[in-house]
Amino acid sequence: MDPKIKAARLSIASNTLLTVSKLAVGLIMGSVSVLSEAIHSGLDLLAAVIAFLSLRQSVKPADEMHKYGHGKFENLAAIIEALLIVAAAAGILWHAVPKLVHGQDEIESLGLGMAVMAISGAVNWVVSARLMKVAKETDSPALEADAWHLRTDVYTSVGVLVGIGLIKITGLTIIDPIIGIGVTLLILKAAYDLLQESVKSILDARLPMEEEECIHHIMKQHKNRYVNYHEMRTRKAGPQRYVDLHIVVPRCNNIKEAHDLCDDVEFEIRGELPRINVLIHSEPCEPPEHCENCQARCDCKDNSNVK
Repeated sequence: MDPKIKAARLSIASNTLLTVSKLAVGLIMGSVSVLSEAIHSGLDLLAAVIAFLSLRQSVKPADEMHKYGHGKFENLAAIIEALLIVAAAAGILWHAVPKLVHGQDEIESLGLGMAVMAISGAVNWVVSARLMKVAKETDSPALEADAWHLRTDVYTSVGVLVGIGLIKITGLTIIDPIIGIGVTLLILKAAYDLLQESVKSILDARLPMEEEECIHHIMKQHKNRYVNYHEMRTRKAGPQRYVDLHIVVPRCNNIKEAHDLCDDVEFEIRGELPRINVLIHSEPCEPPEHCENCQARCDCKDNSNVK
């Protein structure tokens, strides 16, 4: 089974268990911060399901309808997951603000709440670490978004745990909605980061500068075999990278020489950047009087009529 699919299934299982546990304990305690964590975990569960479905779709090979593959299903899933995080933040504020303004009722079973938050944080840390590892290995935006969902849940669980502990020590129940609002701010920051990265891919933003520099470096290794190159374009769809460029070869070169050059460049780019599709268009340089590099490579005075 694909490691991304296995990781997504693990996320679904852990989120189901934690959502049910937090919801039950939050209702018993009457705690807005614990209930906010239940809402957060419920949306984590929905996000995990979305990630799972998008990953199953993205690993499918290109077909007649999607000739560039299905990689952008992962970017779409990451955007949906980020919007779910915003929805979670809105839900927490809906419960927290009135209690902050009008006061918080007495909170019961504080020890039980602390135990659930501690277990939740530990479980989500382990699962998110596993998801993040697989996401980096496979360059999966959907799985990375799911991992960040859980990692955010770890931080918020710790925050709620600390808040419950302070309530137990001080007796100040107003700490509960304050912690809930603090959780909201962390959630919104995670949503912003996910949206920013995923929207770039949906809008066909170029590859990161360091990856494009890697391509330029490879081209320089073959500079004695071509005149110049231009119109390089790069983009990313899910875990898949795409690059296309025009390479200008001496017009006196034969077709095999141009083809071999393109093959060598493509092979080296694929060796440096995983999951990349390379398309190179070769073209002859202008007549020699306009191309000093061509004159240096070709033992001829005028090849303007060579086809």
